[in-house]
Amino acid sequence: MSDPVVYLGVDVAKATLEIDGLRSVRQLPNTPAGHLRLRTALPAHAHVILEATGGYERALVAALHAAGIALSVFNPRQIRDFARAKGLLAKTDRLDASVLTLYGQCFEPEADPAPAPAQCELAELVSRRSQLQQWKISELNRIDHHQAARVRAQARRLLARIEKEIGQLDLWIAQIVTADEALRAKSDRMQQVCGVGRTVAAIMLADLPELGTLSRTQAAALAGLAPFNRDSGPYRGQRSIRGGRSTARSTLYMASLSAVTYNPILRTFYRRLRARNKPAKVALTAVMRKLVVLLNLLLKNPNITLAT
Repeated sequence: MSDPVVYLGVDVAKATLEIDGLRSVRQLPNTPAGHLRLRTALPAHAHVILEATGGYERALVAALHAAGIALSVFNPRQIRDFARAKGLLAKTDRLDASVLTLYGQCFEPEADPAPAPAQCELAELVSRRSQLQQWKISELNRIDHHQAARVRAQARRLLARIEKEIGQLDLWIAQIVTADEALRAKSDRMQQVCGVGRTVAAIMLADLPELGTLSRTQAAALAGLAPFNRDSGPYRGQRSIRGGRSTARSTLYMASLSAVTYNPILRTFYRRLRARNKPAKVALTAVMRKLVVLLNLLLKNPNITLAT
């Protein structure tokens, strides 16, 4: 009989790690030395439960994976909703760590697989690209409001610099995908879909690495494209999408704009919905959902051939 799994919650902040379930240590610095001390203090069969904290957890996750320690990283909203359901409304680092432990004990989640180094670097580069794109959009939205010539000139120089840095990131992203056999094969497979280019494929690989292992519903939900019901008794509310991974969703939006023009199957699907008086936004969202489901299907089944 195997030993039981010991779930341990770790609340990650910028400077500290709050640990629940260990008598020997309750708080450690969020540094390589702190990560090493945590690894040595963990009992056998430990399973660490963490929240995604905007990047502060990444070094710890990498250190735990390198040591072969089971861990799971969850959306903070998911953990907070669980705490509210348990009637735990107060919020401190100590309480958050204990809620993470309780979540693991209640749901016994599967351990996250350790990502390949190329996958980690690709995700970081794509994340940085998204940040610069948002910065570019903000500057473009402001540029027409500048009155002083010197300010307008500075804004144009800044936009040119941002474009240059995005181009550099695109080059690095292409190099990583090309150098890694698994990533290159997935990218090539996704680009078989008309409307999906090299950049879209790279972003999907980075933001939705689970593609190819999901069901249709899971793929749509992970991209935030699964419609949720709002019904009560005889009332039937309007279905709407929410949640999911925003970078993947915005990328699918841009890909769908191209697909409804150049992809004959998705163009026909879009026009059929519009002919049924579906609003353009609703029809385009349906195309996005079909697109992510198709990409998942292609990666899951390499023998499927697309109709031309």
